[in-house]
Amino acid sequence: MADSFPRGQFVWHELMTSDPDAAVAFYTKAMGWTTTSYENDPNYRIWMSGQLPLGGVMRLPEQARSMGASPHWLPYVAVPDVDATERQALAMGGKVYVAAKNIAAGRFAVLADPHGAIFAVYRPAASMAAPNASPGRGEVVWHELATTDPAAAWAFYHALFGWVKTSAMDMGPAGIYQMFGAGGPPLGGIFPKSPEMPGPHWTCYTEVASVDKLAALLPSIGGRVVMGPMEISGGARIVMCLDPQGAVFAAHTAKAATATAAAATKAATAPAAKKKTRPAATKPATKPAKPAPKKKSKPAAKKKKPAGAGKGKKSAASKARRKPVRPAKRKKTAKPARRTAPKRKPKKKTRRR
Repeated sequence: MADSFPRGQFVWHELMTSDPDAAVAFYTKAMGWTTTSYENDPNYRIWMSGQLPLGGVMRLPEQARSMGASPHWLPYVAVPDVDATERQALAMGGKVYVAAKNIAAGRFAVLADPHGAIFAVYRPAASMAAPNASPGRGEVVWHELATTDPAAAWAFYHALFGWVKTSAMDMGPAGIYQMFGAGGPPLGGIFPKSPEMPGPHWTCYTEVASVDKLAALLPSIGGRVVMGPMEISGGARIVMCLDPQGAVFAAHTAKAATATAAAATKAATAPAAKKKTRPAATKPATKPAKPAPKKKSKPAAKKKKPAGAGKGKKSAASKARRKPVRPAKRKKTAKPARRTAPKRKPKKKTRRR
């Protein structure tokens, strides 16, 4: 096998579904992928992220459906010898669903581990383009195995592909999340599945600009969120979903992309923040201006005092003017005394007579 496809690397991702046309329409909107027809089989389409082939999409075979298989994503792992790997998997308790066979793009076999998780092994043809060594936006960046027995599953895959443990994360009651690689950057993780999760299975994570935006989009295009969006260790964000046909898929947004999105949000809101601070700058200017009216009012108060004093003088003068008037009123009251005097004299004279 060419050095561009080292043992244990994930090199292809295939969607086996009940409705390929509907699936293509869905993932084109969700992930921005395009498709191109496979020249050797018009019923098989290849997923494209820009100019890079990622995998394929095909109708779930009737034989697989009769065995209870439902729409699912199938990861392909590179091996130097497909036939030898098939025999080794059987010897360790695995199963063979599709025996080793040749295709134009190489040789492959579809297998299952001892607990039922399905995967494929693949020796690509020399003419096949190698996958991106550092997958980015629109590419599959993580592979996750949920299983009933992580320790036994690890022993199986370590022997089959030579994977090595990298770091591990204690998830408390949920168990240990063991990450693994093939001598380079980590490729994925193995963890104990919860009772509500489907049987042991592999999940492929695609890098997207924002898992939150993807989660918001899914209901309008027929998808559904199963878990998340949520932040994981290291600051990245993930979301696990179902496509319209029921296949499980997941998305990942790296910490750098999350930080960029947060910075863009801050930049967008920065002008509003500046507008709020400008009135604050004018407040100190208006506060000193408030005493100014007070100073103006004080002179006004002083002017009122002389005015009040002037009014006081006028009132004294008016009192002085009223004094001559009062005696005049008293003279008027003295008139009855003159009226009574003449009346009494005649009466006395008449009575005496």
